[in-house]
Amino acid sequence: MESTIQPLDRVFLHLGPITIYWYGVIIGTGVLIGLWLATREAVRRGLPKETFVDLVLFAVPIAIVCARAYYVLFEWDYYSKHLSEIPKIWQGGLAIHGGLIGAVATGAVFARARGLSFWKLADIAAPSIILGQAIGRWGNFMNQEAHGGPVSRAFLESLHLPDWIINQMYIDGRYWHPTFLYESLWNLAGFCLLLWLRRVNLRRGELFLSYLIWYSVGRFWIEGMRTDSLMLAGSLRAAQVVSVTLIVLSVALWIVRRTKGWADARYRDE
Repeated sequence: MESTIQPLDRVFLHLGPITIYWYGVIIGTGVLIGLWLATREAVRRGLPKETFVDLVLFAVPIAIVCARAYYVLFEWDYYSKHLSEIPKIWQGGLAIHGGLIGAVATGAVFARARGLSFWKLADIAAPSIILGQAIGRWGNFMNQEAHGGPVSRAFLESLHLPDWIINQMYIDGRYWHPTFLYESLWNLAGFCLLLWLRRVNLRRGELFLSYLIWYSVGRFWIEGMRTDSLMLAGSLRAAQVVSVTLIVLSVALWIVRRTKGWADARYRDE
């Protein structure tokens, strides 16, 4: 049976000489859905309707460049010998932590330029970011990447996965852990948690910090299962180090901001 399994076509559409890949379509869909949600919430929170449209015009390109640069930096031994492949992001190779750094830095500059609270923007954006990540992981699925170690077909069937997911996990003659799916589901649960926390009316900035903590906990666990981790040194996985750092910094910021009175405003305050 395995010998007849064919992977899903990575190509979404051919337009003459232009090839559009599912990877880009799925990531773009995540961005658009996230933008729609953030725009609706921004209006409720008293911000101009165009705020997040303007922000995304800067943040998305910068985040993509930073995500690619982060990935290429850790895989420089390969890309130094294949420079022409650096721009080929449709083949995969976007590191979420790099994109997050670029997006947060862009948001901070944007907020300052517009005279807005960065923490207010970050809180509004947090559910959109994690939902976009949940959707974007399916781009990895289409590229048959970001998977875990080898497993049996019986194991995948025990997870009650449909055949089209199980078959796509058949790569190079073996079945693999669908870690893309684990992270996607973790992020979807995080999205639901953040929507609930919005109703709790946390202090400003704490919704975004909750996102960082939740995502980092799941990423640390799932990263340990992956076979394609970016490495710092030896067996030290970069994503796990960054995840632990983000958890510690987020908790420290949470405590310091409350102690110093820097977070007196609440999420629902105008």
